Amino acid sequence: MANVYDFEVLDRKGEKVSLKDYEGKVLLIVNTATGCGFTPHYEPLEAMYKDLRDKGFEILDFPCNQFANQAPGDDEEIHEFCTLKFGTDFPQFKKVDVNGDTADPLFAFLATEKPFEGFGKGLKNAAFNKIAERNNKTFGDKAYIKWNFTKFLIDREGNVVKRFEPTYDMADVRSEVEAML
Repeated sequence: MANVYDFEVLDRKGEKVSLKDYEGKVLLIVNTATGCGFTPHYEPLEAMYKDLRDKGFEILDFPCNQFANQAPGDDEEIHEFCTLKFGTDFPQFKKVDVNGDTADPLFAFLATEKPFEGFGKGLKNAAFNKIAERNNKTFGDKAYIKWNFTKFLIDREGNVVKRFEPTYDMADVRSEVEAML
């Protein structure tokens, strides 16, 4: 059975990185955007990273511009925005597609392991679901990720154990990460 260690990704500079380099760590893999309503998630993500990285935790950040063009900059502009505005220090990789025929294989794998189950209950989430559905119609059965800041929790053996939609409370994400450590 495959796990995340079987994948290679590109760092911000375009160099190949094997996810095997993160073997033995708890990972949170996130597709992000700099101009999204969920962009403030960078703040609790960075706080979690600073507090937990010495316990074997890593956040892997993959910018994506497939959701309403909310990450239009190049890799360096995105990195500069994140470090200046939110002080991010966790690894940020090359911008990727997470849906469609050009989807990065890692994200196709993650979403296949933990498929979308909804944004949660309530009117706000129901309205958000309609927005996401409109965007994802263009990707058909390859609409793996529904919006920016979808997070996947990976255990120390490289298995995908949980998927958090962007509407999931960040305090609860942190609790789940801490439980894995």
